[in-house]
Amino acid sequence: MQNSFILKDIVATQKLAKLIARVIVPDFVVALNGELGAGKTALVKEILYALGVRATVKSPTFTIVEAYNIGDLAIYHFDLYRFNSPDEWFHSGFDEYFTAKSISFIEWADKANKLIPAIDWQINIEIDSSGNDITPIDCNQDNRIAWIESKSKKGEQCLKQLINSAAKLFS
Repeated sequence: MQNSFILKDIVATQKLAKLIARVIVPDFVVALNGELGAGKTALVKEILYALGVRATVKSPTFTIVEAYNIGDLAIYHFDLYRFNSPDEWFHSGFDEYFTAKSISFIEWADKANKLIPAIDWQINIEIDSSGNDITPIDCNQDNRIAWIESKSKKGEQCLKQLINSAAKLFS
């Protein structure tokens, strides 16, 4: 199951992030793909704030992973862009991060070559330069299309909830 969301501006990204934060659950893995500058980190940042992260959310481009805690829930934001080999996933010990009390967001997940534990959602963010009559995220960018595809039964249930709650905002 999949659905697309047109992100006309940063406000639409924030609204989608808030809806995502309401439907995802612990023991959830989100893989994100899209070209450089597509908005993967911006979307994750807004989701983390919507989940209740109060710390400054930093891009994990150089640290590879940033960890946040809300009560006993661990939230991990990975960026695998700098990976040269899928083996780096295990050498870094990242397979141990996935527990029943965690949510993980993994940018450039394909660089781990399917070594990541069960992915619940695959989010692909595309830059839409088709000339649609909508306001871009900023003056130098085209709008985005976020495709969310469920990859598990739990992911499908959460995506159905997201689609139902987003119907008024993204129709």
